[in-house]
Amino acid sequence: MATAHTIQITPDNTGLWQIQQNEAAAKKASELLQEDLEKHHVYFNHDGFHNHISHHILSLYGTGASAEDMKRGYDENKSYQRPTNKTNEKVVEELKDWAAAKKRVGKEQYYSDFLAFFQSEIDRLGWEKVLSEYMFKGDERSEDMLIRMLAGFLHPLIQLMYGVEWSQPAIIAMGLAQAAVHQDNMKKFLLTAEETSKSSPTPMPSIVSLLEEVKSNGKLAKAAKLGDGNKIRDGVFARAWDEAIEITSRVKVKPEELDEKTAEMYHTAIYEGASAAFHPGKEPRFDFFLMHHINVCPIFIAINSQDWIPIESKVRLLEWKIRMDLIQYAARACPPLSIDNIASYVPKDKDLGPVKEQLQRMHVLEDDGHAIKLFRAVVLGQKVGEKYEDKDWVKIKGDMWTRVSHLVVDSTESNGQRWVRGAGEPAAWHDIPDLPEADDGVSGRL
Repeated sequence: MATAHTIQITPDNTGLWQIQQNEAAAKKASELLQEDLEKHHVYFNHDGFHNHISHHILSLYGTGASAEDMKRGYDENKSYQRPTNKTNEKVVEELKDWAAAKKRVGKEQYYSDFLAFFQSEIDRLGWEKVLSEYMFKGDERSEDMLIRMLAGFLHPLIQLMYGVEWSQPAIIAMGLAQAAVHQDNMKKFLLTAEETSKSSPTPMPSIVSLLEEVKSNGKLAKAAKLGDGNKIRDGVFARAWDEAIEITSRVKVKPEELDEKTAEMYHTAIYEGASAAFHPGKEPRFDFFLMHHINVCPIFIAINSQDWIPIESKVRLLEWKIRMDLIQYAARACPPLSIDNIASYVPKDKDLGPVKEQLQRMHVLEDDGHAIKLFRAVVLGQKVGEKYEDKDWVKIKGDMWTRVSHLVVDSTESNGQRWVRGAGEPAAWHDIPDLPEADDGVSGRL
């Protein structure tokens, strides 16, 4: 039985992909995840770089990888992980008091203490009630935690996603602890845009049209500079705060729109990321930061399926995600949005092979988890949007989905730098390999 201290995966519990696994794979996934829980810190270094092992293992498992594939992936990444800190029982006890806990949030040295605290809370209340208490209650503590969930390029929310999707209390505790040691540097933006949105007209524009507005706003589109240490903080917020608030405050989802707007958000994140993967004369590469905004999308499907979460909370979290998508697009210098490049993409092996064939390549790829997460999220995104194919906001249709999944495989298998960082900035593509002269690979309509 899965508990706040024990991870137990079964062959029929494969997440949203909903395939059937085997006992050997389930046993190996449980074993590797348990070792990660007990031995590793949330950051693998002291610069805030995240441990992705649990995401990696469950993405492999949930797409049908073998026990051997998961073990190889684990071994490739365990060597550089930081060991977890020893738990201080006195601190764990003090975390029950929010006044005391406030002094320790945002400090990575307390990760083990927060993990033990949330494990004990789940023991006491169950994971659903703990999330209700610490994310959706609406008091000072839950507001603080919810904001931190969207910090660190959405990593706490991604961690939580795997716990909720697989109903694993221990991984949910990891997600909450991870959020607790992140900064709340998105607080002013999220709350200001939310407050401003109360006077915005409805219905809200399509998300694609808002992205286009970001791109057409000269001050906002050019706010982030290549030399900025943090493109959102030092670029977008420092140089185009008013413009950012004006556009993002127009995000306003009605409760009755939740399902469709979730599908639109998911679809648009994939469209944006795939469009940004093309640059004239260069091999395709997904933007490292925009990729995270795709990888996190399945949590919105998982959360929307939980009937104990108030619809107002679901709507609010979705609005925050859409606003983060818009800001991240500006921070990456607004790469072109073009369906033509996606529609005309020719896979490396020249054949639009099925997902099953592509998965074999993804399962043996040397990866830290980002690539298989992206592939999984793209395929799930196609399923999520199927019932809305006649909507104007749908850009990717028919065999274009197969082309996007091939684009993920081809770009992550390629030699050299796997991701581009700042796809709208020409200088960011400098170290990406050139395409052969006979194959520009990019539509002239960019």
